[in-house]
Amino acid sequence: MLISQELLADVTEWRKLIHSQPELGFNEFKTSAFIVQKLESFGIDVHKGLGGTGVVGTLRNGEGPTIGLRADMDALPIEEQNNFAHKSTHANCMHACGHDGHTSIMLGVAKHLSENRNFNGTVHFIFQPAEEMLGGAKEMIDDGLFEKFPMDEVYGLHNWPGLPLGEIAVNNGPMMASFDTFEITLTGKGTHAAMPHLGADPIAAGAALITNIQSIVSRRISPLRPGVISVTQMNSGDATNVIPERAILKGTVRSFDMDVRQSMQDMLTEMVTSLPPLYGVSGEIDYQLGYPVTTNDQQAYQAIKGAAVKALGADKVNTDVEPSMASEDFSFMSQKTKGAYFWLGVDEQTPSKPLHNARYDFNDSAIEVGIKVWVSLVESQLPK
Repeated sequence: MLISQELLADVTEWRKLIHSQPELGFNEFKTSAFIVQKLESFGIDVHKGLGGTGVVGTLRNGEGPTIGLRADMDALPIEEQNNFAHKSTHANCMHACGHDGHTSIMLGVAKHLSENRNFNGTVHFIFQPAEEMLGGAKEMIDDGLFEKFPMDEVYGLHNWPGLPLGEIAVNNGPMMASFDTFEITLTGKGTHAAMPHLGADPIAAGAALITNIQSIVSRRISPLRPGVISVTQMNSGDATNVIPERAILKGTVRSFDMDVRQSMQDMLTEMVTSLPPLYGVSGEIDYQLGYPVTTNDQQAYQAIKGAAVKALGADKVNTDVEPSMASEDFSFMSQKTKGAYFWLGVDEQTPSKPLHNARYDFNDSAIEVGIKVWVSLVESQLPK
């Protein structure tokens, strides 16, 4: 498959421009406007403002099936520490997760397909806001994504440090974990630190609770069905000589299995209500469901695998890889219709910086690989 050098140069330029002007979730106004301008210049129908700043470009060529390709647009609240010419010009905001690469690759795919219509059907190019923690995919869905743009299948990618450049990874099953959050409020009785017997100590209850929460995964969940519960914050008290009335614990819950996800929620809730009273303290939990498990449909997995083998060669396609305990809101889309999600390798001889690192930068050498896989997928799923 031939991707023109002129297109690759354009996409690289777009990527660096987007990197230099990062925007946080639901504030991707310049990015969205840039995408709209490019899609319209390719002769692609454009719908703006879906789910806030989301954009959907539609390219029709015949009466065949319809597929969706998704790219996320948002950046992270990180102060960039790189020094190259295209570094972020916005304080405490940078593309530390490579969404600038995802967006630019998708624009390149749209331009290539608009000029080389070797397919029969419809492609929806989905540019999604607010993937990072804010659930932009769900906002687009709630705003009518699948009603306004019906599609038979939907696909997504993410660049992946640790995977060699020129390769992809895709599983028949889970790729990314579910992600939920919790806030536990422990209410006791404040007192002088010299007279603890006159109060009820929420810090002691919290320490015991943190220790016991770890037993949910280690003793009550099968080791063959992974789960993670992490308490990441404990806030309480204002003075060194006062036992406070209240302590707040916060954290996350992750798994690859929806039943395990529900079990961990149930057990955590049970523990919060039953253990603190042993310390004379009450416990309440606010448990928020976040992103579901990102798991690939078998047929959609086969489609990505076959398209990538055709575009890159069988030796460049990794399957049955270890899924990540990180999370992805593409999972909301793949719950609505048949879908699959894959990782795009970015590591050369010098390994990439990790995602969400202040020195991360998308590897532009992966642009051609990403475009080839997407184009191969469209042409294989929408054959002429």
